[in-house]
Amino acid sequence: MNNELIITVISALVAAGSFAAFALPFLNKSEKKEKFRSVIEKRRKALFQATKDGSLNKVSGDSVSAKDSMASFYKLQHLAGRMGEKARDKMLQAGNRDPKAPFKFMIAQGALPIVLCLIAMLFISGSEKEISNGLTMTILLGAAFAGYKLPDVLVKNAIIKRQQEINLAFPDALDMMLICVQGGIGLEQTVDRVAHEVAEHSPVLAEELGILSAEMAMLNDRRQALQDFARRVGSGAGKSFATSLIQAEQYGTSISQAMRVMSDELRDMRMALAEQKAASLPPKLTVPMILFFLPALFIIILGPAGIQASAAGVGGG
Repeated sequence: MNNELIITVISALVAAGSFAAFALPFLNKSEKKEKFRSVIEKRRKALFQATKDGSLNKVSGDSVSAKDSMASFYKLQHLAGRMGEKARDKMLQAGNRDPKAPFKFMIAQGALPIVLCLIAMLFISGSEKEISNGLTMTILLGAAFAGYKLPDVLVKNAIIKRQQEINLAFPDALDMMLICVQGGIGLEQTVDRVAHEVAEHSPVLAEELGILSAEMAMLNDRRQALQDFARRVGSGAGKSFATSLIQAEQYGTSISQAMRVMSDELRDMRMALAEQKAASLPPKLTVPMILFFLPALFIIILGPAGIQASAAGVGGG
C-alpha cells in the first residue's frame, strides 16, 4: 500500500465524516417531526376510539388512570391505589406514556434492592478479609436503599430535563399563541399551529401541545384537557399556562390578556434564572482556580527564580 492510496483513503473517510456531520442535524429534525406526528396521531386515534366506544372519560388524562391501566393489564387492582396514581403522574411527567410504566416502576423499586443485596453478598463472601457483622449489615442496607431510590432518581432526572426544556421554549411559544389569538384564531387551532412550529426546536413542548390540541378538539371539556396538560408537565411554565387559561375561562376574562401577562411573567422568570446562574458562577469557579490556575501561575512566576537560585547554588559550590 503506497502513500498515495493511504492519502486517498484518509481523504475519503474525512469527506464522508464531514458529510455525515452536516447531514445528521437534518436527519434528527426529520426524526423529531416524525416522532411528534406519531405521538399526536396515536393520541387522536385513542380519543376517537374512546368517543366511538362511549368510554371517553376513561382515557382523559393522556391515557387510562393508573388504577384502571394496571388492573386491565395485570389484574392487580389492590396494587393500583394512591401509589399507582403518583407513579403514573411521574411517568407522564418523564415522558413515558406506556400504561404499563407505573407497574414496571414499582416492580423495579421492589426488585432492585434484592438484586443489589445479592451482588453485595457475593462481593462480601468473595472478600479475602474478614468483614464484621455490623459492616456487612450496613453494606446490605445501603445496597437495598440505593436499589430502592435508583428508579426514582432516574425518573426525577428525566422530569427535570423535560421541565427545563419546556420552561426554556415556552415564552416564545406563548408569544406565537398570543399573535394567533389576537388574529382571531381559535384556541384549539392556535395550540395545534404552535405545536407544529416549535417541533424542531423543542420536541417535548411540541408533543405536549399537540396532545393538548387533540384533547381540546375531541373532549367536550376544555378545562379537563388543560388540567391533564398541567398534570403531564408537572410544574413550571406549562402548569402556570394551564392554570391561567382555566382561571380566565372560569371568570370570563380575556384569554389574550391572560397570555400577555403570562408571557411577561415567564420572560421575567427566565431573566431572573439567568441572573441567578450568573451570580452563582464566581463561587463555583473558586475551587477550579485554586486547583488548576494558581499552581500554573506560581510555576510561571516562581519557576525562573527557582532555576536561577539553583544554578547560582551549583556555581557557587
